[in-house]
Amino acid sequence: MLFIALVKFRKTLSKQVVAENIRDIEADTKGQVRYLQIYWTLGRYDTVVIFEAPDEKVAMNTVLKRLDRMEIETLVAVPAERTSPAGPE
Repeated sequence: MLFIALVKFRKTLSKQVVAENIRDIEADTKGQVRYLQIYWTLGRYDTVVIFEAPDEKVAMNTVLKRLDRMEIETLVAVPAERTSPAGPE
């Protein structure tokens, strides 16, 4: 499954906060999560993350372990070519 996470850091970004996040990402990729893209952004969110996980439970656990440092809005993404205006095929 494909997920999009919209991230706002709770703390001021520091080398320690970034290093902590990098450690989490490395640990995730040794498990069931695959990061496709990570973007720094301007505006309401600091970062947009696109990742794959086998199901919603794994995606939720990935997000939950970061809630002390980040506010995260997670969306399930369905590729447009797999759906039609009338609904999923």
